[in-house]
Amino acid sequence: MLNFDEERFLKIQAGAVALRQRLDDVISECLSAGAENIYFLGTGGAAILMQPAAQLLQRRSRFPAFIDMPAELILAGSANLTPKSIVVMPSLSGTTKESVALLARLKEIGATVITLVGHADTPLGQGGDHVFVNFAEDDTSCESFYLQSLFIALSVMRHRGEISNYGEIAGELERLPSLLLEVKRAFEPKAEAFARKLAAADYHIITGAGNVWPEAFYYGMCILEEMQWIRTRPVHASDFFHGTLELIDKGVSLILFKGEDELRPLAERVENFAPAYTEAMTVLDTAEFDLPGISPNVRALISPVLLATVLERISAHLEVMRNHPLTTRRYYKRVAY
Repeated sequence: MLNFDEERFLKIQAGAVALRQRLDDVISECLSAGAENIYFLGTGGAAILMQPAAQLLQRRSRFPAFIDMPAELILAGSANLTPKSIVVMPSLSGTTKESVALLARLKEIGATVITLVGHADTPLGQGGDHVFVNFAEDDTSCESFYLQSLFIALSVMRHRGEISNYGEIAGELERLPSLLLEVKRAFEPKAEAFARKLAAADYHIITGAGNVWPEAFYYGMCILEEMQWIRTRPVHASDFFHGTLELIDKGVSLILFKGEDELRPLAERVENFAPAYTEAMTVLDTAEFDLPGISPNVRALISPVLLATVLERISAHLEVMRNHPLTTRRYYKRVAY
């Protein structure tokens, strides 16, 4: 595979999976101590990656789950953020400015803070009540964060008696690192062609629904815009027909992500509409990826993980094709803002 270290990938994703039991223990401890809600409070891309877990709890659990922006909470606060709150703060660097600033406020409130970081010797690596460290880099962090947050959500449901097959799900997820590597290998022959479509236009509409919508948002904002300087318009598939459809025309690039949860019909509605008006629609469907031994229920839970895994392969080809390394920045962490 192009510019890819298989051993490093396996180590990082296995590291995320290895955190499951301790995450479960910490959530059990928090709930036993009387926790009344959970907040997912990341900044930027890390925040987006928390959305599927938050959505899972909001739809399948009666335990209140919130997702908010640290930058706004610092200024406005939240009536529901109390000493009885569990706060999950992801930051690959462990130094994200807005999250570090909020950490001090959370200490004052007395909430229990769980930090998910890539580096221990950082403000967030040192400042959480429960710190989970799994080294990763930009090309491997999505799967790691998706899995860690999914383990947290499943644990909340397990200890509240809202899920009956936690053991079976956990067993399947523990097999995921090697299966993801096989997905990458199988997709590699298609990655260059997909990257060529992205490179052929300087503007893309990107859409999806359910738990893969956050990956559509993330890939547009954090990869194509930040790392490739390609303009995008991420829009949820259910909102596509309330404005964005008027931008579809011959030659307008539309990238559609399809997952396997119950919201898949919303993506199919876009898929059925767009080809009559543009010949530049490209579909990335997780149902096409082979995952031996993984049940339909778990496939639905990990659809964003699967997309992140194949999109990394696309990005690897895209940066070579455009002669634009994914690490190139003009402003991010280079100038004051």
